[in-house]
Amino acid sequence: MTIKTLWGTMPDWIIGVDVGGTFSDFSARNTVTGKTAIHKRPSSPQDPSRAIIEGLTELFEKSGIRGEDVARIAHGTTVATNALLQRKGAAVGMVTTKGFRDLVEIGRQVRPKIYDLQTDAPSALAPRMYRFEISERIGSKGEIVTPLTEVAIAEFVDELSSHPEISGLAVCCLFSYLNPSHERRIAEAVRAARPDLFVSASSDVQPEFREYERFSTTLINAFLQPEVSRYLGILRDSITEIAPNAKFGIFQSSGGLMAVDHATAYPVRTALSGPAAGAVGAAAAGKASGIGDVLTLDMGGTSTDVCMIRGGETSITNLRDIAGFRIRLPMVDIHTVGAGGGSIAHIGADGLLKVGPQSAGAVPGPACYSKGGIDPTVSDANVVLGRLPVELAGGGLLIHKAKAEAAVATLADKLGLGLVETALGIAGIVSSNMTRAIRAVSTERGHDPRNFILMPFGGAGGLHAADVAKSLGITRILVPRAPGILCADGLIEADLQENFVATCRVPLSSDLCTVSKVADDLTRQAQHWLSQEASDASEPRILVSFDMRYLGQNYELPVAADGKPSVDKLRESFFEAHKRSYGHVDRDAAVEIVNVRVKALARPERAAEVSTSPKGEVKPEGVTKVYFSSEAPVPATLYRRETLPIGTKIRGPAIIAQFDSTTVIPPGATATVDPALNLMVELDT
Repeated sequence: MTIKTLWGTMPDWIIGVDVGGTFSDFSARNTVTGKTAIHKRPSSPQDPSRAIIEGLTELFEKSGIRGEDVARIAHGTTVATNALLQRKGAAVGMVTTKGFRDLVEIGRQVRPKIYDLQTDAPSALAPRMYRFEISERIGSKGEIVTPLTEVAIAEFVDELSSHPEISGLAVCCLFSYLNPSHERRIAEAVRAARPDLFVSASSDVQPEFREYERFSTTLINAFLQPEVSRYLGILRDSITEIAPNAKFGIFQSSGGLMAVDHATAYPVRTALSGPAAGAVGAAAAGKASGIGDVLTLDMGGTSTDVCMIRGGETSITNLRDIAGFRIRLPMVDIHTVGAGGGSIAHIGADGLLKVGPQSAGAVPGPACYSKGGIDPTVSDANVVLGRLPVELAGGGLLIHKAKAEAAVATLADKLGLGLVETALGIAGIVSSNMTRAIRAVSTERGHDPRNFILMPFGGAGGLHAADVAKSLGITRILVPRAPGILCADGLIEADLQENFVATCRVPLSSDLCTVSKVADDLTRQAQHWLSQEASDASEPRILVSFDMRYLGQNYELPVAADGKPSVDKLRESFFEAHKRSYGHVDRDAAVEIVNVRVKALARPERAAEVSTSPKGEVKPEGVTKVYFSSEAPVPATLYRRETLPIGTKIRGPAIIAQFDSTTVIPPGATATVDPALNLMVELDT
């Protein structure tokens, strides 16, 4: 379907594509009618773009969507994350102010594990032989202390030319966030001499104070650029062939979409692309059911991501370690553990049962998928316990119970336990791992998880949600309409977004002239971005915030500027934020502003999703035997989710299966289909 105009027709479908470690998910929505279509297929880890193109083709065939009717495709990618985790990036170099080549290796001198004296911090992405120095120096006020001469630049370029194997270069000079002139001259000279080289200047990537964090973020960006650029280039060309009218956007870690060219220039912004999309989708699903305070449980095939949503807004952090590497950028505050359906159960060095972080992934996958996997996984344990139906992904994946039992039996024999006891142990351990992850984003930050609703999604979230909720004291669980596709749904719901930042360290006093000037300059940049990148979007808005702290503190707190800021209003807002985060305030201590942040947002065209309630009497598909304890299996009623109309109430034990996921309703719990077709599960207290 297309919209007819005087000039012909306009495409009217938007598609979200999320690539996970085991499955790739597709969600399509018509911007006129609100009609939806979803699809799921196994990922192709060796070439993620292959699963995307094949999946889009399959989606078009089964839903009747024509490629030319697609207006926009939004993609959540794991390419940057995987490249960091596996260190499969380019040979990367770095040039910096003379005397500071080792800064990225020295870091903050924090042990990765405080009680482990053997674990080392990961080695720098750029080996020392690829870290170059250049004679120049910018001072702490942006003044030139040591001029950068043309001779120094020429000598560095000559030295760099002796290393043709380097594909990416990070340019990181002291205090370049105050005065970027030296960095820009170096970058221009390198681009002229080595046009094949990907060059990242720290004053472009993240112009913010704290040298180590800025250097580390820029080096990661240079490390990722060649790989991400190649991947996005291939994918963009392939998408152009099958959807010639579609705009192609990439989801960034901060929770919004950016253009492909921008993602190519700043791939570090995609380090948490996929998980962030899930948090955005969860916020939208909660809003549809009138719920704003949510703890998410995104359990896929390889890992579980958790996030706290308050008042319908996802939590944002400006500092994050990924694979031991420090990134200083706005990102959705997500905590990840190696707990997925494909997580492998094994016996640790201490002789105890462990689950993860190693995963069977998409290939060879769990034993029950019959794709070559033989190790016992969480999915195999759920099959043994009777919690997974025979068919997954709409019949596209058949479950082989005998192979799951054989895989778990090998572990049971080593442990001296029965088959069911071992499977319950695997399920219990993975649930405990996820419980600890949720406590990390809630209890450890002063929030009581009992005040939130747990929202499980991903292919396996509904299988373990009840166990996790009980261990946290949570009594209500909200399962989205399509939990296994929620990350792809989040890509459709996402706004266009760009973030701007400038360091402006000033005391919070009666004079805000300096801060206001910086905020006005960033706002003009945001307005220009909106006019260039979001001219066809609606609801443009610009949000201003300040990073504030007590004088002498190491960490800042974000404080939103509501309207024209005043000293008194900012001070009170800071006190509220400090009280909420740390439990106390000192109203007499000096406060300072450190950074000014501006976020530009705009809403791409999209219609509200149309959810049609099924009609007719609810008819169970049958009864299956499920183990909730080692004593004996209990009969659980099996339902198909797509047959449950609004208002349906189901008393557990029950298994609710659907195309993209399975939800376990334990004994004593009640599940109700709400007006948004989300499933509200009430647990017995």
